[in-house]
Amino acid sequence: EVQLVESGGGLVQAGGSLRLSCVASGLIFEDYAIAWFRQAPGKEREGVSCIASSNGNTYYPNSMKGRFTVSSDNAKNTVYLQLNSLKPEDTAVYYCAADPLNVCDELRQARHYAYWGQGTQVTVSS
Repeated sequence: EVQLVESGGGLVQAGGSLRLSCVASGLIFEDYAIAWFRQAPGKEREGVSCIASSNGNTYYPNSMKGRFTVSSDNAKNTVYLQLNSLKPEDTAVYYCAADPLNVCDELRQARHYAYWGQGTQVTVSS
């Protein structure tokens, strides 16, 4: 079966860093873009980043630029999200999702993503 498994979340003080991982299995990793989303309590899900395994192209919404960096290791079927200079407002469940349109020139609507992980909790204290 296809699985995306996130890890690396936890409790961190403001200003700290975390490195999240998304490990994919049961699919041809090179056929998908992997995107990161987050959802805080009472808020809508928002896109964080995307990386295309086809060519390494990355995308960040304007609101996410500067502190977050997405990268991948295709040999390990893994995508990483580096979170730096964390703020309390970054507290959310972070999800990865697989998009068969392997481009990452935008973050597409949720319906386009074929598979989702279970999420990993990031909590930033002040």
